[in-house]
Amino acid sequence: MAYLLYSITLLVIVTGTALYLTRGHWLHLIPGQTYIYSHLPSSFAGDMEAGLSSSTFDLGANVDGADSRAGLDDAAKRQILAIMKKRRLPFDEARRIYMEQRFSDNGIAADGRPKDPKFVSFS
Repeated sequence: MAYLLYSITLLVIVTGTALYLTRGHWLHLIPGQTYIYSHLPSSFAGDMEAGLSSSTFDLGANVDGADSRAGLDDAAKRQILAIMKKRRLPFDEARRIYMEQRFSDNGIAADGRPKDPKFVSFS
């Protein structure tokens, strides 16, 4: 009985190790796992190709002007692309939802006013 237990344990360890070491060859075959290792673009041209540009948020001037900066913020790009994929929205809608979430996290209402009850504004 102990021989069987040790054999099964060894088999599981060897199989698990083999699957881990060869995951690059078979991981893409699992449905719904396509976004795990997606690389973010690192320039404004890459951002445009990834769909992170529109008529109201045009990166064309940055590309045409040969802007050498790294492009948009990586964390924001990751979250906006996730919203675009999850909800199947265009870039402008995903950017609006992302900004509303950021506003809400920082205590700002959707109209741009602070949610702080002590806030006093003279206009």
